[in-house]
Amino acid sequence: MSKAKRFNEKFEFLEHTADTYIRAHATRMEEAYENAALALFETMTDSTKITQTQEATLEVEAEDQYALLYNWLEALLIKFDTEGLLFSKFQITNWKETPESFSFTAKMWGEPFNPKKHPQKVGVKAVTYHLMAVIREPERVLLEFILDI
Repeated sequence: MSKAKRFNEKFEFLEHTADTYIRAHATRMEEAYENAALALFETMTDSTKITQTQEATLEVEAEDQYALLYNWLEALLIKFDTEGLLFSKFQITNWKETPESFSFTAKMWGEPFNPKKHPQKVGVKAVTYHLMAVIREPERVLLEFILDI
């Protein structure tokens, strides 16, 4: 199965001259965030080779939807940078939206990076706010963001 077919219902890579531009989509906001996380790790390696042997939990909070997406992806990138963990399965629960904040709890499953098992694609240096979009439509949610590579 081609990469395009494998992920076309979860996310897609958009055209960008220097960095990685991603559009994650789903019918619910929680699922769109899960798909955005999968796209982050697919940028770095073949996510289908990540075995789900370790579980981790994160609580993410921010003052708005853009900061929430940024904080989520940044927290995952920090997990990779500091602990060497790759993830391929995500479950977002306890989604809360108030006028003052947004938050959720996430469980992730994955394993430590192993260069013999996980082919390196590109290194992700940072998440950016550039061209970030959070689009809610009646039947779907779209999250667009750029990863600095």
